[in-house]
Amino acid sequence: MPVRVLFLGQLADLAGTGEISVPAPLDWDGLLRSVPAAVAERLPAETVKLACAGQVLADKISLCAMDGDEVALLPPVSGG
Repeated sequence: MPVRVLFLGQLADLAGTGEISVPAPLDWDGLLRSVPAAVAERLPAETVKLACAGQVLADKISLCAMDGDEVALLPPVSGG
């Protein structure tokens, strides 16, 4: 069962899609290789958060998504 990678907000615009499926297991390097280059360039930024299986990761490079997990790429939130 693959890992679902969800692109939210402006990251979906950059990706040109709301989600992709990639083979499990998925680590940080695999994620960077799997997403479009425009998204991969933004992922290391501190303002972009990463959630795996419903939990926001404190350390993105510790990503270890398994079969059926959902990885959400959370863009910076703007407010006013």
